[in-house]
Parts: sequence; C-alpha cells; structure tokens
Amino acid sequence: MNPDDQTTIRYRLDRAAEALAEAQLLLAHRHTRTAMNRLYFACFYAVSALLLTEGHSAPKHSGIRALFDQHWIKTGRLPRESGKLFRRLFEERQRSDYLDLAAYTPAEVATLMEQVPSFIDSIRQIVNAATGD
Repeated sequence: MNPDDQTTIRYRLDRAAEALAEAQLLLAHRHTRTAMNRLYFACFYAVSALLLTEGHSAPKHSGIRALFDQHWIKTGRLPRESGKLFRRLFEERQRSDYLDLAAYTPAEVATLMEQVPSFIDSIRQIVNAATGD
C-alpha cells in the first residue's frame, strides 16, 4: 500500500468518526432526518477506507456497497449483519434525503445509532491491522 493510500484511509476513518459525532449531536437536537444521513456517511467512510486497504474503490455509492458485499460480507470476513446494517442505512439515507414527508422518530434513529459505533470499530481494527497502525 502506498503512502497516499494510507493518508486517504486515515482521512476516511477520521471522517467516519466525525460523521458519527455529528449524527449524535443532530439526534440530541431531534434533527432525525439529517442524523440518519450522517449515520450512513459514517459507515460509508469506514467502508471506503476498508476497501482501499486492498486497493478497491468505486466512484458511486452502489459500487462501494457492491465491493463491500463481494469482498467482505459474502466471503464471511465480516458478519452478514454488517452488510444488512450498511444496506439499511443506505436505504434510510435515500429516503430521508429524497422522499417528501420522510420522517423518523428519535427512537428509530437511536436504534440504528447504537449499532454504528461497533460497525466502525470493527472496520477500524481491520484497517489498523492492514496498515500496521
């Protein structure tokens, strides 16, 4: 892995942590739609970092999801629940960003938010092992 990739990977993991913190603040102020968006992006940045450890990247969200499923979920390197959570967050983010009248209760967002830190932590551990951090 070249130094530029390592810099990008670190940046994406930092963005994942930042997006999760943003989601927590937004939920605390009952901005549930935007909190859902930030939860998805927290996972998206982490998955993008993970894929880059093996030289995988894609220009579209659908490509990132497909690569994650192909290289990490279907191979059993990460549990199926991780793939389900990532897909669910993508779908909810699409709904919250693009559908009129989309709404979430704080409890709905909080339920998903409870799962995201361990998702990101598991990816961070794999990334750290791959990058020697």
